[in-house]
Amino acid sequence: MDAPETLMLAALGGALVGLLLTLFGGGGSVLATPWLIYVVGVADTHLAIGTSAAAVAVNAAVGLTAQARAGTVKWPCASVFAVAGLAGAMIGAEVGKQTDGAALLNWFALAMIAIAVSMMIPRRSEGDPAVHLSPAMVPKLALAGLGAGLAAGFFGIGGGFLIAPGLMAATGMTIANAAASSLVSVTLFGGATSASYALSSSVDWALFGALVAGGALGTVAAMPMVRWLASRAGVARRLFALMIMAVAGAILIG
Repeated sequence: MDAPETLMLAALGGALVGLLLTLFGGGGSVLATPWLIYVVGVADTHLAIGTSAAAVAVNAAVGLTAQARAGTVKWPCASVFAVAGLAGAMIGAEVGKQTDGAALLNWFALAMIAIAVSMMIPRRSEGDPAVHLSPAMVPKLALAGLGAGLAAGFFGIGGGFLIAPGLMAATGMTIANAAASSLVSVTLFGGATSASYALSSSVDWALFGALVAGGALGTVAAMPMVRWLASRAGVARRLFALMIMAVAGAILIG
C-alpha cells in the first residue's frame, strides 16, 4: 500500500496537471508521468505511464461532459476520428509495454519536446462552426485518428496536441469545436491505454485515485484565473512550453 506522503505527492501532481490543463487547454497531462517517476518515486516507467493514462481518461471524460452540455462537440466527426484512433491506441500501448523502460522514457521526453513546440505555434480561430461530416472527410479523419492513437497509446498521454489540429485539418472546424471534440478521443485513448496496462498489472489504483482527486482540485483552483489569464495567454503558453522542454531535457540528460 502506498504511504500517505506518497499519495499526497501524487495528489499535488494531479492538482498541477488539472490547473495547467484548465488554463492552457492541453499539454498538462504530459507532466503526469515524469511527476510520478521523479517526484512520487515510481520506479517502474510502465507503471507510471499506465497510472497516468487512467487519470487522463477520467479527467477528459469530466471535461467532455461539460463540453457536451455546452453543445460544442461535433459528435459525428469526433466519433470517426476516435474509433480509428482507438485501434491505434491499443496497438501503441502494446508496443509501449514491450519497449524497454529507459528507452521508452527517452522517447517520452522527445514527445514532450514536440508537444512544447506545438504549444508555441500561434493558433488560428477561423473555421466553420457549422461543419458537418461528409464522405470526403472520413478517410482524412480515420488516418489522422490512427496516427494520433498510436502516439497516445505508446506514450500513455491524452494526445490532445495531435487530436485538435488533426480534427481542424480534416474538417475545417473551429479551434473551439476541435478542442471540445478532441476530448472524445482523449477519453477513449486514455481508457484503452490504461486498460491495456491494467491487464498487465501496470496501474497503481491508489496513485490513480490521488491523481484524479488532485486534478479536480486543480481545475477548481484554475477557474478564477482563466479570465485574468485571457489577455496573457500567448506569453503564458510559451512559458509553459519552455517548462515542458526543460523537464524533457532533464529526462534526456538524466
